[in-house]
Amino acid sequence: MSALKIIGALLIIAGTIGLAYGGITYTKSTHDTKIGPLELSIKDKETVNVPVWAGVGAIVVGGGLLFVRSKA
Repeated sequence: MSALKIIGALLIIAGTIGLAYGGITYTKSTHDTKIGPLELSIKDKETVNVPVWAGVGAIVVGGGLLFVRSKA
């Protein structure tokens, strides 16, 4: 399997996941404090939205890579 086929397949998978979920949520630790025996930490939940055009574009480009590679 060539590198372009692998990249094309990964783009199709990533585009499909982006369309299905619409975004990625992760937890970011922002502050850690220790005052004597007391420990405090603040964690923020961040969300990165994936635009619909980016998901569709990834699928189209991935399909194009697979199609062009299969013709050669």
